[in-house]
Amino acid sequence: MPTDLKVRPWRCWQSVAGAALLGFSLASSGATFSVSPVRIYMQSRDRATAVTVENEGDTEVVMQGEVFQWTQKADGTDELTPTDDVILAPPILKVAPKSRQVLRLANLKPVPPGEQLTYRMIVREVPEAAQPKEGVQVQVSLAFSLPIFITPPGAKQRLLCEAKRATPDLLVATCENQGDAYAQPVNFAVRAASGSVLLSQDVSGGYILPKMRRRFELKQPANGPALNGAAKFAVTQDDGSVQLFDVAVSD
Repeated sequence: MPTDLKVRPWRCWQSVAGAALLGFSLASSGATFSVSPVRIYMQSRDRATAVTVENEGDTEVVMQGEVFQWTQKADGTDELTPTDDVILAPPILKVAPKSRQVLRLANLKPVPPGEQLTYRMIVREVPEAAQPKEGVQVQVSLAFSLPIFITPPGAKQRLLCEAKRATPDLLVATCENQGDAYAQPVNFAVRAASGSVLLSQDVSGGYILPKMRRRFELKQPANGPALNGAAKFAVTQDDGSVQLFDVAVSD
């Protein structure tokens, strides 16, 4: 799995009325960022950990960070709530050109036995106070969100999945995490009894937090192999493990 994040932004002034906030890969500071790690793992005995932000560009960048409790709603969408469980220091950082800044995350909440705690650290670039030369213009800024997992001994994911046809060219996969730690499918595949792959689709942002359920749509390619009858539904997770589930895909 990835251990660092490269952000290669550009300076972009736009003649629009509102500011745009973009994700990992874009920004306006004229710099290139490297963030490590991109996922933060802590054990229940850990009290603090570090995240490094490196500015590989030629201009100073000012950034502000916050930590949120990360849960999911019944439909699987993420919900972020401000929290003081995990403290970020410093909350505001200035990263000089060609230099790096270390952020410290300190966990203040006792971890319940057998229950993984999940948070997200969001760091946003503070736009420069520069004035555009012409027109009403705003600067596009950088923001990145890093998941934080604080895991007690023995906590594991337990994923159960099924797949059913919704329309002639669409399958809907439903996965429920009955475990005590997050699961993250990165690929779904339907395999025939012979083992041949009838359908394969990568998944982006497929986190399923403990005791939560999510639905995923799988589009059948035009002129692809027929999907009908008994098959195996293969779920590949972020650690490379593969789980197989028996499914019956009917017309």
